[in-house]
Amino acid sequence: MMAQCGLRWALLCGQVVDGGKLVLNSAYWARDCQGLKQEGCWVSTTAVDSAQHVPGGLLEAVTAWLAEHEREVTAWREHLHSYPETSHNEVETTAFIAKVLRHHGLEPVLFPATGLYVDIDDLHSVNDAASDGTEHDDAAGLPQPGALRVAFRADIDALPIAENTGLPFASKNPGVMHACGHDVHAAVLLGFACAVADAVKQGAALPQGIRCIFQPAEEVMDGGAPSVISWGALSGVSTIFALHVEPKLAVGRIGIREGAITSAGDVINIEVVGPGGHTSRPHRSADVVYALSRVVTELPAVLSRRIDPRSGTVMVFGAIQAGATANAIPKRGVAKGTIRTADIAVWNMVEPLLRELIGDIVRPTGCDVIVNYQRGVPPVVNDAVATVVCADAVRAIDPEAVVQVPQSSGGEDFSWYLQHIPGAMVRLGAWNGQGKRSDLHQEDMVADPRAVGIGIKFFASVLDRLFG
Repeated sequence: MMAQCGLRWALLCGQVVDGGKLVLNSAYWARDCQGLKQEGCWVSTTAVDSAQHVPGGLLEAVTAWLAEHEREVTAWREHLHSYPETSHNEVETTAFIAKVLRHHGLEPVLFPATGLYVDIDDLHSVNDAASDGTEHDDAAGLPQPGALRVAFRADIDALPIAENTGLPFASKNPGVMHACGHDVHAAVLLGFACAVADAVKQGAALPQGIRCIFQPAEEVMDGGAPSVISWGALSGVSTIFALHVEPKLAVGRIGIREGAITSAGDVINIEVVGPGGHTSRPHRSADVVYALSRVVTELPAVLSRRIDPRSGTVMVFGAIQAGATANAIPKRGVAKGTIRTADIAVWNMVEPLLRELIGDIVRPTGCDVIVNYQRGVPPVVNDAVATVVCADAVRAIDPEAVVQVPQSSGGEDFSWYLQHIPGAMVRLGAWNGQGKRSDLHQEDMVADPRAVGIGIKFFASVLDRLFG
């Protein structure tokens, strides 16, 4: 019956037991149970009471940990910012993160190239399982039978941009910069992992295991999340959460959105070819410039009549090149652009539609056309229940901190995880409230250092909401 439930069967931190039953870890999920029952799932909202929670939960413990380790966490973030590495080259970044995790008693699992993940478990549960002879976690962090982990993900790569922030801890690697805030993401997850690990040592209990994924290569289309998934990072995981720095949102605020929070972004390269000729005799040739101009002007217009305007689909050309002189018809011309959509159904069908429309536009000109279409990432579609968890987690920190944010037209490969399991991403405010609001992927992008601690507490609060 579980297959009938789609993504909902894995309802976040649920626990699968014998007979394919789903036991929810808290009555917090009662609001969603009726929908599961209608889909044919057996659901129990009996709280799992095998773990004894410390007073105030993990948020209180993590907040206390932060008060003692604030300078240490700040130093981690500044180190990561000072030594950025581009996608697939995060060797020293990976080594630094692994070193810190090991210092706090954790055993990171390195990915084949760069990046890593680390599992955190309830030491008391593991010891109890060992003493009674039942199977328990091994060194690789495999979960106990029936247990489903909660995952948190941070990307760790930087961009090939020369930094111009004037920060005392600015990039020491020429031409490379953390212009998308991945230093903050990594520092948040690193601090969170260490704080929770130390809290567990002090007696805090985890009803379910945690997996922290430090992902390489988010900024490029090859690798990144798909590779991490293929390496087994989602094995035994029921749900996943992430955050992304937003330098236009005030620090202390966290942006929430149910459904699509980012857009799909694909790249298209259209090459038009012909025999070439003299501009005095266009009838004896095939006019590449004319054909290319038709594509650039007509394709976005025709596309808007073939796709639902409510889908947030937009096509924009960023480059066009053909010929070098006024009196010669060139043999080739190229137009390059992007196609973005907020609708995953549109994303799945837009490539063949574009190829059809381009052919229809070019055919009457007598030219030939070659279309090179590069799919990017699907939209990040936040699960409805996971979004409620995030909103409640933010309110537990600050009742006034929740902000409804619009959907971004940018892409994020966190979306690939959500193709497999439910989860959500939020926007982490990073503007210091003074002066210019910088933008992502810019040489002057600055994130308020206070955002790191807020992000750490947010992740801890998410666990408190999940575990009741």
